[in-house]
Amino acid sequence: PRYVAHFMFSSLSVAVEQCADIIGGKPSRPHSRPYMAVIMCGTSTNEPDCGGTLIEPNWVLTAAHCCGSKNATVILGANSLTKRERSQQRFRVTEQIRYPRFNMKSGNNDLMLLKLDRPAVINKDVKLIKLPKTYADIKPGTSCLVAGWGITENGKKEPSDVLREVKVSIIKRSICNDKEHYNKRYKITENMVCAGSPKGGKDACKGDSGGPLICSGKQKGIVSFGVKSKCGDRQYPGVYTLLTKSHADWIKKMIKADL
Repeated sequence: PRYVAHFMFSSLSVAVEQCADIIGGKPSRPHSRPYMAVIMCGTSTNEPDCGGTLIEPNWVLTAAHCCGSKNATVILGANSLTKRERSQQRFRVTEQIRYPRFNMKSGNNDLMLLKLDRPAVINKDVKLIKLPKTYADIKPGTSCLVAGWGITENGKKEPSDVLREVKVSIIKRSICNDKEHYNKRYKITENMVCAGSPKGGKDACKGDSGGPLICSGKQKGIVSFGVKSKCGDRQYPGVYTLLTKSHADWIKKMIKADL
């Protein structure tokens, strides 16, 4: 997958966008990713703007560049976006709390908490995701998984109806930053990680932003950004927020303050 939400940073000279859907992946087994959240930023559409993950019964973790609308809605327990599934639980978002050091221009620290209007009912189709207990960097070559309802082809407007997932490999930052890849168009910092396939063709894309990067069964990152219309391009691997101890401490602080 490449990026959970195709979003363009207007302050950048290069067309960088939050990608949304899964490129080169496959449909997930229905309800096998019960922590996945669909985020819709307005009331006029049933299309997902971003993905996210349920980390507490009334808190969803997503990317800071997602939404901004006061009318955001979260759906849990979904597989299909068009079918009426009994498993689905729908919520209003009452608070959107961006990480205080999020930088819209650079994309650094791209994470946000969404508070739901009530706690989710935890069951076989709606569960919490595990966050890491330790926050070390992810070794290059590590195989991870990305999931989302984003588009499945560059240039396609319609999102995927069902949740899709793809396996991606972590790529060294020095490679992502070199002349054959981002080449200073975008700085991949220590708070970011890039992932894809050496041959390309595996990525997140428009609509996937905010979704999880899952390594060894735990969420280690968040779908952040890529280059517009280049989802799955080997030159521009997907870029993810790397969850750090500072991020984890902030998440705990925000949730504890609400108790």
